[in-house]
Amino acid sequence: MDKLPFIPNHIYNRRADIHALYGGNWQSGICPSSSFPYIFIFSGKSGHQHGYKDGWDNPNVFTYTGEGQAGDMKFTKGNLALRDHLLNGKRVFLFESEKKGFVKFISEVEFFDADYFETHDTAGKLRLGIKFFFKRKGAYVPVQPSLFDTPLIAADSQEQYEIKIPNETERKGLVTSRVGQGAYRKRIIHRWEYKCAVTGFDKLNVLIASHILPWASADDNQRLDVHNGILLSPTYDALFDRHLITFENTGKIILSDSIEPIAFNKIGVSGQEKIQNLSSYNFEYLNKHRIRFWENL
Repeated sequence: MDKLPFIPNHIYNRRADIHALYGGNWQSGICPSSSFPYIFIFSGKSGHQHGYKDGWDNPNVFTYTGEGQAGDMKFTKGNLALRDHLLNGKRVFLFESEKKGFVKFISEVEFFDADYFETHDTAGKLRLGIKFFFKRKGAYVPVQPSLFDTPLIAADSQEQYEIKIPNETERKGLVTSRVGQGAYRKRIIHRWEYKCAVTGFDKLNVLIASHILPWASADDNQRLDVHNGILLSPTYDALFDRHLITFENTGKIILSDSIEPIAFNKIGVSGQEKIQNLSSYNFEYLNKHRIRFWENL
């Protein structure tokens, strides 16, 4: 493994310690070096509440938003360099912003996947953004992009590196048809580490990535918030979506009294189930889900 030119968790002066030595635009979030086979990417603090922010979806997968402030993001310039860095023999180094002018080196990362998501540009116009999925260099991810529903890159063919942006007619149906929500579903899958949050069932072509607070009831930020998502096998998803089950903040399942226990047992729901890895960010949404659950009794 090539030696790292930076020390993990070490703070660097961005101008003096990075760009003065290696080049690259110090004002850009994606900075290819002209003299070294390096690409530097800079992120705000990871772990933000809202899903359109960059952050670690699980210990080995980091999601990063592409560049471009107006109109649809495209695979040009820095976005193209990131997508093709492995083909071009470039290394990608992830930094996180600290105080003004200073950044913390996090990890060397490698391209894993990418997809589009709905967002707004600087003028407030709905557009498609690009969400990159990077894995830590040397880390093992137990799935391949080809296992997702709509992988951007599923093989080595250069032709499969392109994805068609919806035309104006298709764009009118963005909100209702969820065009451009591929990245969100993938974030949910990574967040729950490729298995049902309740049962541990791990067949991605069967699992359903759902909002905890329904799409129709959520605002733009909540719709994109990875913490408003849960990955469930079909039985649990159907019951959860209809507010026939819910979960405490401890993860313990709550069964609706509107269905007899024997009926739950017939479909394999025991009432002893528990989600093990909820985060505090999930609680806001689960609280809202429980309110609706109790209202339906």
